[in-house]
Amino acid sequence: MEKRNFLQHVFIVLKGMAMGLAELVPGVSGGTIAFISGIYEELITSINRIHPALVVTWRKEGFKAFWKQLNGNFLVALFLGMLISIFSFSKVISWLLENQPIPLWSFFFGLVAASVLFVAKEIKKWTLWTVFLFLLGAVVAYYITTLPPSPNTGNLPFLFFSGALAVCAMILPGISGSFILVLLGSYKTVLDAVDEKNFTILITVVLGVVFGLLSFARILKWMFDHYRNITLAILTGFILGSLNKIWPWKRVLETKQIGSKTITLDENISPFLFEGDHQIIYALIAAVLGFSLIFILEKTASKK
Repeated sequence: MEKRNFLQHVFIVLKGMAMGLAELVPGVSGGTIAFISGIYEELITSINRIHPALVVTWRKEGFKAFWKQLNGNFLVALFLGMLISIFSFSKVISWLLENQPIPLWSFFFGLVAASVLFVAKEIKKWTLWTVFLFLLGAVVAYYITTLPPSPNTGNLPFLFFSGALAVCAMILPGISGSFILVLLGSYKTVLDAVDEKNFTILITVVLGVVFGLLSFARILKWMFDHYRNITLAILTGFILGSLNKIWPWKRVLETKQIGSKTITLDENISPFLFEGDHQIIYALIAAVLGFSLIFILEKTASKK
């Protein structure tokens, strides 16, 4: 793995913060942020190294060899950044989703749309098979975004299962871990637990996350090693299909009250049919900012 100085680790923390921020918005994937910031494959490889064999390395060669084999500095910096975002910005994101949803969704729509082009550029050779898998990935992701959300649940075994599934989605570009939590009815429960410091729920979800992470990273690593183009085609399709979920203008079809929680069913509409403040100018500015950010990051990375 790449050897980094202190400043480079600070940038890894910032990338982790960007991933954490994206994961707080249902419909935006932290995996997309990892991909466009150039750390995706290193993340998958590093997670894949979390294995019982590490204990043997520690016993035989010492902690330094164990930490190097784990790529520990990278993982600690990245997950520290994610935790900083989750604990610092959960209230801000909740406020923006409630009070300024159109500019917020527009920014992420532009960012994710640019990510489709960014990831597609990584595919070295397009064949009929890769095109088919790209379209299949898009259809599957689109279908997932149309599923109705479930009522919230505080059942601990179910929250463990939710954490495992959500983290699989989190490390897949295009499919949002927080959106999976919404579908499973666990999103508000987890967000409230973060705000209220409910450690019983948080520890249960974290254990589910660890289980899902260690299982799924191995599959992804194997796919990247053996079928890189195919894997990238599927991931690009996932990102494209997920755009349906983050379209800024929606019409509410039905609102359900489950205890103190509200579940909303909606559909995408034209901004000109939107009732209320269309905010088209603000939305366009936010979308252009999100779209441009990808190419600024790409240019910065290539210069480096």
